[in-house]
Amino acid sequence: MNPKQEKMIEHAINVTFDYGIEILGAIVLLIVGWTIAGWVRRAVRHGLDRMPRMDETLKPFLAKLVWYVIMVFVLVAVLNQFGVQTTSIIAVLGAAGLAIGLALQGTLANVASGVMLLFLRPFNVNEYVDAGGIAGTVIEIGLFNTEIKTNNGLCLIVPNSKIWSSPITNFSSNPTRRFDISVGIGYSDDVDGAQALLMGLMTGDGRVLADPEPLVVVDLLGDSAVILKLRGWTKSGDYWETVWDLNKAITVELQKAGYSIPFPQRDVHIVSGEDK
Repeated sequence: MNPKQEKMIEHAINVTFDYGIEILGAIVLLIVGWTIAGWVRRAVRHGLDRMPRMDETLKPFLAKLVWYVIMVFVLVAVLNQFGVQTTSIIAVLGAAGLAIGLALQGTLANVASGVMLLFLRPFNVNEYVDAGGIAGTVIEIGLFNTEIKTNNGLCLIVPNSKIWSSPITNFSSNPTRRFDISVGIGYSDDVDGAQALLMGLMTGDGRVLADPEPLVVVDLLGDSAVILKLRGWTKSGDYWETVWDLNKAITVELQKAGYSIPFPQRDVHIVSGEDK
């Protein structure tokens, strides 16, 4: 073997050794990064499982997101191991991410809103809510949309961004709820007696809570009637049935007791004069 061939073989061995070290280092780095990403993913999932208010849909999403972030850094480090200029790659990825974000801004807004709804929990499944005029019982909260069942049985699929950007009224969040019922009686009727009768109807209904104490007051002196207001508290789940039953009982008992339930009326005075 001549010296030229020996030199070429020696060069090939050196190149193979150098690149072999780099390849081996990249493989080790990839394995270590993959293992660490898996550990962190499981740790995040375990931590989220210990949070009782964290939604089940959000837990795997956040854990997987952390895994992807770590793996991106690992891949950048692997490319850097081979001498690739990662600065330009990061810049390209950033520009591509910006372009994708602008193209999918509506979808990303729904995802971001879905994450906020699942994380902050302004309402839960099976609760009755009103969000920007959309009212109904929450059936499912997803990352993109929320499914709501209306009172007449319709199914609404509402984008999360529309719900999150609107004022949300949760009618089921608090355990109790106040009701106000207005009743009109005639000016010639016994106001004290009517108040006692109406108070008896509320205290006799077991769904009306004793604390806060219910009350009946003279709320308004109307054009045609004295307006009495019944105010009481009930459990949120009993609200509508209690109000409906009280409305019926009020009408029946006032009529049975001889109270008039006046309707709007006007007195017309006719003045006649002699023709000149």
